[in-house]
Amino acid sequence: MIYRPVPARLPVPAGLGRFVVLATVFICAACGLVYELELVALASYLIGDSVTQASVVLSVMVFAMGIGSLLAKRLRARAALGFAAVEAVLALAGGLSAMALHACFAWFGQARPALVAFSLAIGVLIGAEVPLLMTLIQRIRRQDAGGAVADLFAADYVGALVGGLAFPFLLLPVLGQLTGALLTGAVNAAAGGALVLWLFRGDLSVRSRWALLAANALVLALLAAGTVLTGPFERAARQAVYGADVRVAVQSDVQEVVLTGGGGSGKPLSLFLDGRLRVSGKDEFRYHEALVHPAMSGRHRRVLVLGGGDGLALREVLRYGDVTSVTVVELDRTLLRLGRTDRDLTALNHAALSDPRVRTVTGDAFEWLRGRPADDAPYDVVICDLPDPGITPSTKLYSQEFYGLAERRLAPGGRLAVHAGTVDARPRVFWTVEATIRSLGLHTRPYRVDGGAVDAPARTAMRRAEEREEDGDDWSFVLASRESIPLQLPPVRPCLQSLTPGELTAAARAAERSREPGLLPSTLMHPRYAE
Repeated sequence: MIYRPVPARLPVPAGLGRFVVLATVFICAACGLVYELELVALASYLIGDSVTQASVVLSVMVFAMGIGSLLAKRLRARAALGFAAVEAVLALAGGLSAMALHACFAWFGQARPALVAFSLAIGVLIGAEVPLLMTLIQRIRRQDAGGAVADLFAADYVGALVGGLAFPFLLLPVLGQLTGALLTGAVNAAAGGALVLWLFRGDLSVRSRWALLAANALVLALLAAGTVLTGPFERAARQAVYGADVRVAVQSDVQEVVLTGGGGSGKPLSLFLDGRLRVSGKDEFRYHEALVHPAMSGRHRRVLVLGGGDGLALREVLRYGDVTSVTVVELDRTLLRLGRTDRDLTALNHAALSDPRVRTVTGDAFEWLRGRPADDAPYDVVICDLPDPGITPSTKLYSQEFYGLAERRLAPGGRLAVHAGTVDARPRVFWTVEATIRSLGLHTRPYRVDGGAVDAPARTAMRRAEEREEDGDDWSFVLASRESIPLQLPPVRPCLQSLTPGELTAAARAAERSREPGLLPSTLMHPRYAE
């Protein structure tokens, strides 16, 4: 049976009514894309591996949109009421999705099932919008199907553009993930409810009008309550993840930066970046000594540190009195600020970022290296203190192209030191880093050191991060140079807390036992760090 829309009784001329419907399409499309981007961003932050998570979210949502389109066929006879109900439920699901995913991650340590469930639900509801809106616009003024589809999708695509730009440039930096999603839901509910309750009120019985009005009021009240409770919710969720001694928590332009312990808590300082433990005051010296000091065995007057905004690798570099200048290139200005001003972090890094020999640059390490003029003075030592290669946004910083740029900045006899993940947990990733560096004709010396004990709050947070990356028990490094070099400590060196020449020799042997031969280098066009 062919469904033929009955002309609507409108309170305004047909032309204005049609414009109002298209404007609603525009708003709903913008809100729908914000929900999609919100889920992708949350998946990348809470679970990790942004490529995989974006693929899961988008593919599930597109599949669900097809199901929603089919289900909407049953609502065409009461398109106005059906559209209003769909928008109310969509506003509630999309608006509360960020809060729900954060809650699942913080209290249950598992966000993926909730991510898939919300992707399915939101996708079905978004998919139901277009068929219902098509019916409504045809009821205002009959026109050929091609023309109606063109008008509808034009408004839909333009709305998607606005939503796609608003999310990274307005909602996320100004309002944050939780409030941005809640506000988007409120706009969505208001637009859908207003369209039906005003323009298509003639289609509704008195009972339907009151029921719809009450449903939208309830949705808006729930979203408003969520907005009011955002602050306490974030604090409670943060304590569930990091423990009760969270001292600093700030969302920078790049990542979430959290400091726990220190001060009068009696617990060691811990630094978390996007939920990943980056520094534990109990054993960070083992990591930073192993990263820096083997590279300082030779000339080291000019040093370049890529990453390391916490100032801890820099602290080890500045232990050598004959170092004349150090350049630190860090993407996150907030981390650099905390490294200079936070009392406990500056005590840990010995106020290294305030040393007159140090110049800090805020920027992407890859772009900074690429922008160096050919006659720029080379560096005796280049230290890469960067996030693990297994994290998708870091992949370019472990590529053949990146190491080629770093190699160009080395002085004759210069050395490159790279933190390359954990060979115990991810041997293929580590040896891919080594193969990538070696593919440039550099001589490499891989080595690893055992990690120390981790305090209880940090261990709790690491358990919450198990979905994102497997925690290894070691730190693994690659030392490289144009010439064949021994793996050794400088003959004249400061007193180190843990690293000894004997341990360094054993560290090289331990790494070699897990070598995986025949691995190909990772490039920008063919990254090879996914396992």
